[in-house]
Amino acid sequence: MRKTAVIDIGSNSVRLMLTADGKVLYKTLNTTRLGEGIAASSRLGEAPMARTAAAVAEFFSRAKAEGASEVRAFATAAVRSAENGGEFLGRVKALCGLDVEVLSGETEAEIGLSGALGGRDGGLVDAGGASTEIIVRKGGAIVYEKSVNIGVVRLKDMCGRERDKLFAAAERAAAEYGQVPHAEPFCAVGGTATTLASVLLGLTEYNPALVTGTRISAEEMRALAERLTAMTPEQIMAFPTVPEKRADVLGGGAALLSVLMDRLGISALTVSDSDNLEGYARLRGLM
Repeated sequence: MRKTAVIDIGSNSVRLMLTADGKVLYKTLNTTRLGEGIAASSRLGEAPMARTAAAVAEFFSRAKAEGASEVRAFATAAVRSAENGGEFLGRVKALCGLDVEVLSGETEAEIGLSGALGGRDGGLVDAGGASTEIIVRKGGAIVYEKSVNIGVVRLKDMCGRERDKLFAAAERAAAEYGQVPHAEPFCAVGGTATTLASVLLGLTEYNPALVTGTRISAEEMRALAERLTAMTPEQIMAFPTVPEKRADVLGGGAALLSVLMDRLGISALTVSDSDNLEGYARLRGLM
């Protein structure tokens, strides 16, 4: 049995996926907020770097202890946009010897599309902590892809939980995408999308099999955004499937997705729990 592992160093969370002979055994995460404060600064903060590097090292050790013959890691918007991203990479290397691949926005979009759709045609929205990627494939070819520096952590840094500011920031971001080609299905990946799907379904426990394939219409997304931006983090945490460390950014994430759907003409999003972890593993020959 060949076991491999992939670590995704995102702007909000660090995630680990362990596979065996091409099948996902499990995924787990640690919300470390590497991108905290990045909306106001071009540098990663000392505390976010320390706790994130420690989380990566812990996941690396766990994967090795569980028999992974190869462990790969990639980083996204927070690291690629920070002046001191190299310093963070050096910390990870010093702690566990792991070389981290920093993905471009375009590559991030492509691995997300691969994770959600394999080789099939369609579109994808990947709303992360510090950036949001949109990509469309038609006839087997990429016809549109763009990454914009907006995400749930940046929104929280810029707007707090002020509803009008959240929607206004989302409107400004949506304008940067220009004309996005129509696609069916149009998928959504990332913790915001999967958590919103679990809330919409009324799940009492997160279930990736039930979340994957859930369609959220533009009207349903707008209703979620209006509801969640009117609630406190403590009220949002009352939903059984909302992690404590996502409660303060979920409303902003819903607002962002709602505005993108309205402004870009996306009538519904099909949520997928299979995402850039699976996509990266496939494109790097790990599964």
